Order: sequence, then structure tokens, then C-alpha cells
Amino acid sequence: MTTPAITSSRVLRSEWHKLRTVRSTWITVLTSVALLLGVGILMGATYTSDGGDSDVDTVVLTLYGSQLGGIALAVLGILVTAGEYATGMIRASLTAVPRRLPVLWAKATVYTAAVFTISFLTALLTFLTAQVFLSDTDQAASLTDDGVLAAIAGNAAGVTLLGLIALGLGAALRSVPGAIGAFVGGVLIVPEILGMLPYEVMDTVVRYFPTQAAGVLGSATPLPGAASPGAAFLALLLWAAAALAVPALLLKRRDV
Repeated sequence: MTTPAITSSRVLRSEWHKLRTVRSTWITVLTSVALLLGVGILMGATYTSDGGDSDVDTVVLTLYGSQLGGIALAVLGILVTAGEYATGMIRASLTAVPRRLPVLWAKATVYTAAVFTISFLTALLTFLTAQVFLSDTDQAASLTDDGVLAAIAGNAAGVTLLGLIALGLGAALRSVPGAIGAFVGGVLIVPEILGMLPYEVMDTVVRYFPTQAAGVLGSATPLPGAASPGAAFLALLLWAAAALAVPALLLKRRDV
């Protein structure tokens, strides 16, 4: 009996099967959807035109929950890679695909496609639902307004790329708690600490950190003192590429 050849499509199919059949995937995805939609509805239902949020970008206001939902999807990214090391299933995966790197690329590809689709559709639904409550306020907007649809797509792209960074950390550290700690500390907390330092250069540097760059992509209007959308997107791509490059090198040099 001939052993089927290992092809990219088969590796992708295998990773997709693993992603959608693991309980943690559904828990993290549903948590993310609930947080984004719930916070969006809350912001819309409680908003008043004379309140303190009147100068906030409409898309940012309705998608406030993406900050919390994004953390849930980042945890999913970590579980996609580090979770296999925790269960020992990575041995079977790398035995089936001896070249190793196709496994990492397939995980990243499947995760990116799934998370971007879920994030975009949820953000779209959240925006439209929140606008039901905001229709008679100064935050009323529609998808055809300048920058709105691009900001919704940018929000989804930012959440996805942050998740890819988490996926890379999981693959590099091979520990779920360690990767979660590294993501929270390095990606979420460190930029806030650096931004408080009394040095002008730090303000420039912090603009291109992952969470700050993702915030730019999710805004329909330019943010004062922030990077341009193009520069922010490029910065996020480079962060994600670096986060994946490290485990790619380690896969070639380490034993399982």
C-alpha cells in the first residue's frame, strides 16, 4: 500500500480539522464574539451626545470590546501551538510532517483565515447593532461613510495580527502559561510603561508597538500623534513575521 504524499493542502486540511474540533477553539471564539458584541451594544445603548465620548471615533466607540475579545483570540493562537506541546500531540504532527516548517506555516495560515473572518463578521455585526441605538445621536454612521468599512476591516486585521504574534510566542516558548505571560507583559504592558518615560523618542517608538498599531487600523479618522495606517499595518506585519521567524528557526534546531 502506497503512503499518500505529504502536500501543503493535506497539511492545511489537517490543521483546519484540529482547529475546529478542539473544544478550546469554540470557547475562545464564542468568548471573543460575546465580548465584542456585548460591549458594542452596551456602548451604543448607554451613549449620550453630551457625554464624555462625543469626540471618540464612531468605529472605535462601537468596537471597544475588541480589546477584550482580541485577548481571547490571542489565547487561541497560543493554544494552537503551545497547546500541542502541552498535550504531546506535537510529536505526532512533526512525525507525520518531517520537514516541520509546513506544520507551523499551516497553523499560521489556518488561524489567520479563521480569525480574520470571525473578527470581521463580528465587528460588522457589532457596528450595525450599535448603530441601532446611535441612530439619533452625533455618533450615527453607516458603512458607506468615509473610512468606516476600512476601519472595521482594519480592526479585524489588527486583532488577527496580534493573535499571530501570540501564536508565534506559543510556538517559541512551547508553554501555554509562559506564552500568555509573555504576550500580556511584552505586548500589552511594556508599551504602556515605555510611553510613560519622559523621553520624546519613546513616544515615537511606542507608536509602532503592536497594540498601538492595531488601534490605528481600527479608526475611521486619523488619530493625533499616531502612525499612519500604512506604517501601522507594516509595523504589525513585521512584528508578526518576527514572532513566527523565531519558532521557525527553533523548529530546525531543537528536538521535539
